[in-house]
Amino acid sequence: MSWLPSLKTATPEEGYSLAIKMSRMAVKMTQPDDEIRSKLRADYANNADSLTMASHVVATNFQTVAQANNFWIQS
Repeated sequence: MSWLPSLKTATPEEGYSLAIKMSRMAVKMTQPDDEIRSKLRADYANNADSLTMASHVVATNFQTVAQANNFWIQS
């Protein structure tokens, strides 16, 4: 089973959770070594710029999910 069977979600909140998962999976796929990711975590966890960039990645992924789910369609 795929970790991403669909971009469709029931609610925007579920969509945001999916955006976070997509962002985390991108990091895991980019750096598959658990030990290296653990070592690097301290560097970005205490860096405001790194955290802001992580938020930007999540926001971009949420935009993708929201578009797939028509969350922004005006009624």
